[in-house]
Amino acid sequence: MAWPNSIAATWNCSITLSDDAPEPDLNDQAPIGVYPNPRKTTSVRRLGVLDVAALREAVLAIPEATWDAENAGKPNRFDALDRTRHIVFRFVDDFRDWRGSHDRPLWDAWRGLLAPILDQAVAPYGYARADFPRVMLARMAPGGVIKPHRDANPAAKWPHKIHVPLLTNPQVTFYVDGVGHHFAEGEAVEVNNMGVHAVQNAGETDRIHLIFEYFDLDQPDPDWVHLIES
Repeated sequence: MAWPNSIAATWNCSITLSDDAPEPDLNDQAPIGVYPNPRKTTSVRRLGVLDVAALREAVLAIPEATWDAENAGKPNRFDALDRTRHIVFRFVDDFRDWRGSHDRPLWDAWRGLLAPILDQAVAPYGYARADFPRVMLARMAPGGVIKPHRDANPAAKWPHKIHVPLLTNPQVTFYVDGVGHHFAEGEAVEVNNMGVHAVQNAGETDRIHLIFEYFDLDQPDPDWVHLIES
């Protein structure tokens, strides 16, 4: 399934910041020579179906006022995300480096529900020590799109990027390099965020995903790491 004309018309080969967002150095593009982690999937990797019932129930009960407030203060204000709303629980300290991250205000209240899902989803990787630099909810309204883009900031190059749908419908399609995929509720899926990817919700209900990044603390740093430390 190739992406439809309505998606192709929004083509943008890399994420750009919205006009009123902060502009940290190297946010738009990684320096030359910064290659992605070879362990990352080059398409999609289906990790298994999780029991998300308790988390889903809690997420569906989040008041609209909370969604509005958290979305207004989110750190990931990228133009490619269009009108998709977010609640961000953890985020990187710097768009250049995945190795530093912090909890945001709602993390402590939600940790008990989120941590078991995160741990179940990443079990197939078998890492002894690992971290989750970014953890968030993403809510796309009916008719919503995420424009074609690559996650070009250097902090996105190394971690795995994983989606877990909590609410979806048959008309939600996730495109990677022009190929469409549908992810079922509760299914953990690693996606290739280095490829050109996009999303369309052509259905009549919201699409809500838990999205997070994950990396092996024991994996040696790439040989280009000095480019982001200077």
